[in-house]
Amino acid sequence: MQGGNTGEPNRPVTAHHLLDAAEHAYVRAEFSVVRPLLQRFQDAFGTPDPDDLDGPDAIRYAVLRAALAARAGNWPEAVRRCPDSDLDLAETGVVHALAVGALRRLAEEDGRDTEFGTAAVAIVLWAHLLDDDDPGDFRALLTERRGAPVPDELWEEARRHLLGRITDLLDALDGRAGRDVLAAWKTAWEAERATLAVGLSSIGPDGLIPVSTAARQLLAHGHRQALLDAYTARHPDTATWSADSPDHRACADLIAQALAEQAQDRVRAQEWSEALADFTTAARLGLTLGAVEREAVVRAGKNVGRSRTGRGYSPITRIQGLEQAHTLLPDDDALGAELAAELVRQGRKVFDNDPRQSRNRFTRALLVSPRDHDARTGLDDHLRADLRRTVDGEQPRETISEGPVRELLLRDPECAPARRWLGDHYAERAVAAASDGRTAAARCAVRDMLRYGDDGDPYGEHDAYDAYDEEDIDDELVALLFHAALFAEAEDPRTGLERRVDLLSTAVGVAGQTHGPVREELDRAVLGLAEHLEATASPSDVIELFLRDLLRTGVSARFDRTVETAYLHRAEIREEEGDFGGARHDRACAARIGAGLPDQGLLFGPAPGGDSHDDSGQGALF
Repeated sequence: MQGGNTGEPNRPVTAHHLLDAAEHAYVRAEFSVVRPLLQRFQDAFGTPDPDDLDGPDAIRYAVLRAALAARAGNWPEAVRRCPDSDLDLAETGVVHALAVGALRRLAEEDGRDTEFGTAAVAIVLWAHLLDDDDPGDFRALLTERRGAPVPDELWEEARRHLLGRITDLLDALDGRAGRDVLAAWKTAWEAERATLAVGLSSIGPDGLIPVSTAARQLLAHGHRQALLDAYTARHPDTATWSADSPDHRACADLIAQALAEQAQDRVRAQEWSEALADFTTAARLGLTLGAVEREAVVRAGKNVGRSRTGRGYSPITRIQGLEQAHTLLPDDDALGAELAAELVRQGRKVFDNDPRQSRNRFTRALLVSPRDHDARTGLDDHLRADLRRTVDGEQPRETISEGPVRELLLRDPECAPARRWLGDHYAERAVAAASDGRTAAARCAVRDMLRYGDDGDPYGEHDAYDAYDEEDIDDELVALLFHAALFAEAEDPRTGLERRVDLLSTAVGVAGQTHGPVREELDRAVLGLAEHLEATASPSDVIELFLRDLLRTGVSARFDRTVETAYLHRAEIREEEGDFGGARHDRACAARIGAGLPDQGLLFGPAPGGDSHDDSGQGALF
């Protein structure tokens, strides 16, 4: 880069010459000369973009401009101008002057807003000047100013002293501002010295370096506890720590490593529960357990919940700890067996006074160890107790499912409560299916009922499907329907009576003409319902029952009178409403019923062989 003549013969003006002159003037404190020189540089070669410093001339110019801005107290401009890399290209004396000014600025802090940018400049420049390899030739600068070489011992002592003073100053400022170690200037200072972590263009009010960089610095230099304390203070609910969470993704691997190290320390200290909790959280943050971690988890799992002397248990702590260990090492059969055994042991202890917890313990044990005989026995014992209570009427039948009872009978074919429960279960199913008109399903349910009955062989070669023919099955179904009708219950009398009529009607439909007592019981039930409707409902309700043809006229005089009266009452109601045609029809029907019909078939149409088209049948009485 070259410009016009400087005024000296054959001496062209170059960017290098102008910057040399400006740097030398700054070091000699001839500040009135520096600005004109920089102005000539700018006029001749343009102004380098502070955000895109390319080449040594741009770096030197930027450092000079930053130093001038700092000297004038314009620290925001100094921060904007100062580069954070390639500082060895600039004059060491200018860099040193700017670095000293930044430290002084920070040391003068008296409670005003902390100057993140100034702190970043100080950290970047002093890390450069005091680097182990001395790329800024700071030692040479001191030698020049001292007029004599700086001995190695004196240089190292002075260097350590200055590093300590800078560290102490930043630490004091952190304490005054209440910054934790993840946002501390001291942490950024140590990270910059190690990895050049501070970028002047990316600093913000939350810290000089990213949290992940701070965490890596703390962990690498043995500050694990400080890291975990600060991270926990920021995120108190450790249950939410997860590698998939946006709040934790950046530091997940570092925090997981810190937790794993802490967990191993806790295992060595026999703090089993705490160690397992740390390993669990570390796993959620993405830690893959290696051989050392796996061994620590196994050791903690074997001892968690036990006293230091090896005697006694804390059941809750032990189960929770074993659950954590098993989750961390699901392929470890020994841990799974130990967890299942502990669950069974505690399930037995609360079998009588807390059945729900006991059952949950046995169930969990079977999930952990599907072939655990003791866990299966515990659940079977609970089911037997439930079955006995159900059979005795102390517990609702709906609290038990069919599948587990059948499985129990596979293991214990002689379990009488199970057989009784299944017999009753299929009996109810048969009645329900028959009532819905599903006769085939009802017959299958009857066969299952007989299979699981006291005399049945539920898993033998000759079961109820072979031992009973269809007529026998129908007889059993009719008996079930008849029994259900006798003991039909409902919230109100009408519903109970209607339920009884429906059951008996279904039984008659299954039995045909072979069960006279069922037919007689149906007739009594229909009469009882008709008289109840006469007393509590409308005449139309009685007539609707009559038209279902469950009990024909001429069979029961009481029923005929009840129906006749219902027609007459409805005729009066229709006449009052102006429905004279309906009233005449109802009176005609009442007259036919009262006079008694010579042939029951007339109630449904013309007499056999007759030519009359008079609609006097029972089907037209409504």
